[in-house]
Amino acid sequence: MSELSTPHAGDDRAADDDVVALLMRQHGDIRNLFDEVEATRGEERRDAFRRLVRLLAVHETAEQEVVHPFARRGFPGGEGVVEDRLAEEKAAKETLAALDEMDTDDPAFMPKLLELRMDVQKHARAEERYEFTHIRRSTDTAGLASMAKAVKAAEAMAPTRPHPGVQSAAANMAAGPVAALMDRTKDAVRKAMGKD
Repeated sequence: MSELSTPHAGDDRAADDDVVALLMRQHGDIRNLFDEVEATRGEERRDAFRRLVRLLAVHETAEQEVVHPFARRGFPGGEGVVEDRLAEEKAAKETLAALDEMDTDDPAFMPKLLELRMDVQKHARAEERYEFTHIRRSTDTAGLASMAKAVKAAEAMAPTRPHPGVQSAAANMAAGPVAALMDRTKDAVRKAMGKD
């Protein structure tokens, strides 16, 4: 691993008893992983991209299962805020799907990655401004801790390595593991929240 290397989600084993602080840290890790993908080549880039995809999948799935449901019912206008975030997530997922089809050495990869980065950063800023602020105002310490527990369960559940026998991250993702990862993450979040 390069000295730029960002840990896998959850590797720091932080206590994370505040869902907003945890999700903000993930936003920082996502920014760092975009930097790492951009700054590396070859196998290092493939590894950084695989970790970026994993964290994006974990983060977005946890938000869909934990943050968005709370926002919908937790504060006035929450439904509209969530619908806007879902539209942003859809745009980012479409760009990610195009990247999944490429090898990280493909000349078209970096321009597409930069497009994804812009979509993801715009989405993160909107979450921080419109969802996270309201969650912190509308939830007590126990609620923040409960939601953080569910997000940490998602981090712990998601695999950190590609499927065996598939050499490139792009080929691995094209085989469908992102969807499977999101499904496993959803199950882990629901179990942590007592919804299984």
